[in-house]
Amino acid sequence: MPKLFTPLSIRSATLPNRAVVAPMCQYAAANGLAQPWHLMHYGSLMAGGVGMLVIEATGVLPEGRISPACLGLHSDETEAAFADLVKSLKSFGDGLVSVQLAHAGRKASTSLKTGSSYLPPDEGGWELIGPSPIAFSDQWVAPREAREQDIDRIASAFADSARRANRAGFDAIEVHSAHGYLLNQFLSPLANQRSDRFGGTLENRMRFPLDVLRAVRMAWPEDKPLGFRISATDWKEGGFTLDEAVVYVKRVKELGYDFVCVSSGGMVPDAKIPGGEPGYQVEFAERIKKETGMLVRAVGMIAKPAQAEEILAKGQADMIALARGFLDDPHWVWHAAEALGVDYPYPFRYARAHPKLWPGAKLARGGNS
Repeated sequence: MPKLFTPLSIRSATLPNRAVVAPMCQYAAANGLAQPWHLMHYGSLMAGGVGMLVIEATGVLPEGRISPACLGLHSDETEAAFADLVKSLKSFGDGLVSVQLAHAGRKASTSLKTGSSYLPPDEGGWELIGPSPIAFSDQWVAPREAREQDIDRIASAFADSARRANRAGFDAIEVHSAHGYLLNQFLSPLANQRSDRFGGTLENRMRFPLDVLRAVRMAWPEDKPLGFRISATDWKEGGFTLDEAVVYVKRVKELGYDFVCVSSGGMVPDAKIPGGEPGYQVEFAERIKKETGMLVRAVGMIAKPAQAEEILAKGQADMIALARGFLDDPHWVWHAAEALGVDYPYPFRYARAHPKLWPGAKLARGGNS
């Protein structure tokens, strides 16, 4: 059996395969609430047989959203909307349904018109908060420096969203600690120039992210998978480094986390990222897996089944996350099965729920209509 189609057990859950839908912002929410678009978009991916689906960056506070059109999980209303969405998604496939909990920090309140500038409060935006009053770019305003009470409040919000995610029926959580958003901002000297116990040394820069991750671990059930996403490097001199990422992942593993998705970049707009090469971040995932022993998910310009299989077969990662690949082909898993010579069943749960219609529930891909 190809490694890509070998199930992976994490705590009490099992991924039917190692193909994961990476979180991708849809900018389609209304006041943080999931909409019909989310059911259509994520439903088509779940029905394609993925091993795990990660719903996009979801704000733990309204002001933690990347934009006014991003999802939130911070109120009874947003929780109820997610509960309906998750229930529907689980009827479409066997994969785990996960959510990425996030706070955008100094990159929040993004204008939907430009996608690369700050939306001021008088146009529907809000005040920014960050580790230091340093703007993301000349198209943003400087955030207000977070005080200790802000730090405590945000950590509590992450924990509260984790409890809401559990009640809404999610199988797993991924805490967003990458791509230049708030937790990543505290880790990076490019955004964090504090002189208190939350800035300076790596130990201090890790303090707030570890507080958040610890709070989520305490709020999330022990039997459900729990992971986080990192930027292994800022791709900028003076920024967060791969060596520091290894130390950070080791510390998070000690908290009881199960997996890490290894990405990179996002801290500053002028970083030189060699993103044109397929699998350009795999070497980061490989080193982190080797030096920490944590389950690792590789991501970044991985699109071909043979490439995904090679990464897994070589032991460079335990899971493969795709974004553009799934957007281009929601049936990527079936096509990967065909390419790798795997007989993969269709249509999964729906067939097993209706055995009189599909005896044995083992229809081949692309059966006659």
